[in-house]
Amino acid sequence: MATILEHARRKDGLAPLPADRRLGYAALAMLAVVLVALYRGRAHWAEPPASVWAHLALVVAALLLTPVMMLRRKGSGQHRVLGYVWVALLLAIAIEGFFIPLHGRAWSPIWLISAFVLVQVPRLVVQARRHDMVAHRRTVRGMVIGAFLVAGIFTLPFGRLLGTWLFER
Repeated sequence: MATILEHARRKDGLAPLPADRRLGYAALAMLAVVLVALYRGRAHWAEPPASVWAHLALVVAALLLTPVMMLRRKGSGQHRVLGYVWVALLLAIAIEGFFIPLHGRAWSPIWLISAFVLVQVPRLVVQARRHDMVAHRRTVRGMVIGAFLVAGIFTLPFGRLLGTWLFER
């Protein structure tokens, strides 16, 4: 069995590992949940402010790109370009999330995830540029789990917009 380093020396790059595949499919599932919630809430589309729509558009774009990144070979020029697009989307999502109205609350627990993203994205880029594939993969997986899956799950309960739209009758 070839090691990660041996795969990296090959011209065709690194094949996705099983954990990468699972996270790619989980991102697809989260994207499906978001799209179903958006469809079910179509009667209320005029209600959310522009900042919420901007946030959702960025999230949908990132969720579309995540399976592409997780399910395809790594290390190619295309992977690098798409990786920069992906991290730019993550940064935009994190920053934009601070501007969503809180309806009388001083702060949101989801801001912790935004802060996590703002710290992790530079690490992720540095790891990739240094070709530290083990750390890079670990950081990417943590980003997908924390920034998309955990944050996505927290958008469903507690009367939040997507959860309300998804579960309304």
